[in-house]
Amino acid sequence: MSEFWVFLQLGFEHISDINGYDHILFILALCAIYSFSQWKEVLILVTAFTIGHSVTLALASLKVVSISTDLVEFLIPVTIFITAVFNYFFRKEAHSKNVNQRYLVALFFGLIHGLGFSNYLRSLLGDDSGIFWQLLAFNVGLEVGQIFIVFVILILALLFVQIGRMQKREWNLLLSGAAGGIALTMIFERNIFW
Repeated sequence: MSEFWVFLQLGFEHISDINGYDHILFILALCAIYSFSQWKEVLILVTAFTIGHSVTLALASLKVVSISTDLVEFLIPVTIFITAVFNYFFRKEAHSKNVNQRYLVALFFGLIHGLGFSNYLRSLLGDDSGIFWQLLAFNVGLEVGQIFIVFVILILALLFVQIGRMQKREWNLLLSGAAGGIALTMIFERNIFW
């Protein structure tokens, strides 16, 4: 098996690992306001997140940027909580105005999550010249895993909202409330300030 394939698998497994549920929670919160018919918009949003975390993942893995692991682990649930809270104020009529803002927020929050991914990846990377391909493969694996998670969430939305006749607003509040509540617990568990 090629090294590229190994790191691609590692990226996929890392994002889809239920033990690393904080990244899954972020994607859940990010997707909560969308329906299956908006899948293209969601993929662009998740790709913005990927671009953000790819930048800091590379910089941190190459030891260009170094930020306290405790701070990063604290900030990750903060990003989930903020995303979930913003979903509560989402209004369909203002959606087109908020799309570009959501892309920028996803990109920025991706920068934070990339620092979290780097803690895992740094232990796997060697110092050889193949680090570029390892990083690329890991990021591709993360993106494929995120897309898989997105489609699971959107299919659930299709089942509950469009087929099950659940109100879209209720679906949003359910997912956002669950993600926000778990994130709030994580914030208190990982608190570095008191």
